[in-house]
Amino acid sequence: MKCLAFLAFAVGLAHSACAATQYEPIVPTLADKNITLTGHDLTIEQVVDVARHGAKVQLSPQARQRSLDAYGLLLEAQAEGVIMYGFNRNYGSGREEKTLDGDPMLPENKAKLEALQMSRFRAAVRDGYGPEVSAEEIVRAMMVVRANSMTYEFASPQLTQMLLDLINHRITPVVQARGTPGEADLSQLSEIGGTMVGVGDAYYNGARMPAAQALQQAGLAPIQPFAGDDYALDSTNAYAVGMAALLVADARHALEWADLIYAMDLDGMNSSITPLTLPVQVNRPQKWLNWQAARVLDMLKGSYLFANDPNRILQDAESLRASAIRQGAAWSSWGNLRDSVLFQINSSDHNPAVLIGMSPEDSWELATPQMLKYYVRGGRYSNGKHGYIVSNANWDPYPLVNDIEAFTIALANMDAAVAQRVQRFGSAFITGIKPSDVLTPQQIKAAPHNHQDYGPDTFQQELAGLANPVAPIENTGDEGISDLQSESRLKVTRAAQAVDLTLDLLGADLLTATYWMDIRKAQDTTRHFGLAPDAAWAAFRTAVPFQMDEEARQQKPLGEVATGFLKDTSALSFYPSGQAPPAAEAFPAAGEFKARR
Repeated sequence: MKCLAFLAFAVGLAHSACAATQYEPIVPTLADKNITLTGHDLTIEQVVDVARHGAKVQLSPQARQRSLDAYGLLLEAQAEGVIMYGFNRNYGSGREEKTLDGDPMLPENKAKLEALQMSRFRAAVRDGYGPEVSAEEIVRAMMVVRANSMTYEFASPQLTQMLLDLINHRITPVVQARGTPGEADLSQLSEIGGTMVGVGDAYYNGARMPAAQALQQAGLAPIQPFAGDDYALDSTNAYAVGMAALLVADARHALEWADLIYAMDLDGMNSSITPLTLPVQVNRPQKWLNWQAARVLDMLKGSYLFANDPNRILQDAESLRASAIRQGAAWSSWGNLRDSVLFQINSSDHNPAVLIGMSPEDSWELATPQMLKYYVRGGRYSNGKHGYIVSNANWDPYPLVNDIEAFTIALANMDAAVAQRVQRFGSAFITGIKPSDVLTPQQIKAAPHNHQDYGPDTFQQELAGLANPVAPIENTGDEGISDLQSESRLKVTRAAQAVDLTLDLLGADLLTATYWMDIRKAQDTTRHFGLAPDAAWAAFRTAVPFQMDEEARQQKPLGEVATGFLKDTSALSFYPSGQAPPAAEAFPAAGEFKARR
């Protein structure tokens, strides 16, 4: 869990001059692991393995061939005189400006393309705005996402291989955090290109040095980019998407803990478990809500809550009763976000789109005169393969950015219930007893509990601000051609901050839940709380004993200790048999199509 580093680099709270000194290198514990990129089945867990733990990557034979075919189709299209945005026509408002005529491999054209590409790659270090990205994992996440999706673009073989080499040799370019409107992260990806040709700075195994030196130490030579390599590399949202993949992993970690601590709260409150049971769930059949209720109920199996207790109240406060619904809804939003990320990392967001093997017969519009202008018939550069190269808006990163914001809002709504149930433990009207009914004054004084804790309230103040969506705004530049923004970087950064605040809030909740579990155990020493709550309670008590002397209490704020425990420990270690969240939605593989006649 590295949400704080995530936040600091992306929002720009730190000055660029100090970003390098605060650089957070990864610990490459999975450097011996090799992940095969196919372009269509990269998982979030694999992105995390590469980004955070140093796993290496390779292309499947099919993905490498697809990349070569797309590159060949580009060269063939140029030889056939097909108009192509971003190659033989300029970018953006320069879309009608012709930049190249004739066979691309003629000596004069080849030299022109090589010089143009090298100048663009070398100029990349001037792009972007500080501060520098301070977390190595973010740049690595961006690179692995791009390596997977770039197999659909017209990247040259040397560009494709160098991107893999940077990842595998742990050469991490220095990248500026800001300077992208969210409609393609051009400046961040361009800085990756700068390292490829040996300009600017990079980190080699966590040590900063000139990019040329990093390549040399790794035994690599700078590349000579060619054809449309600059656009093949940077026409993508891989910066924001890589962050979103890490967000999904961090959010799952937090939600796993929210479920287990909720079960512990129910134990501590001596709650009624009726809201979780089958009769209630049958009346409201929604897969995420029903899954959530069954999950928490299963965690509690074996708890004293299933035994009859004449002192147990009929109905808890709504924050206790409805937390399963709020948390199920947060999981549902998380599932939508997960699906959007998986879709995004396994498809092309490039302009123009390159489709090898597509023919005019495959769909009625492809046979019209307008679309035939973009049809590549096939020849020597494409090994006879045909296809289309067409301009598009695929780099508009929706629905992903909507789902990022929706998850932030869902998390804030869940956290409102968490904060309220923490406060409910302060009322004997709700708990049925006071701590002093069970514990001695000395025990109460020595217990690790914040008796005057305003933390949940302050966390909620911050979460309330994050729950306000970022207002949609337009982009006024480029003569109105590139006139939209998505604010992807800002939205994913705010979501990461919400996850981090959620863990702070859950830390306060854990302190309260375990304190009251101790009280309930003191009431009746035969009580059990369920396998998962029992195990988590015992583990937390090894880190934070129930009875602490004054010196131990003053070592570090209890909330910080509790949150650190949550960040460093997986809730699944106490609930290994728990049912996984409902499966991701299935999407067709990018590049696959069915004839539409």
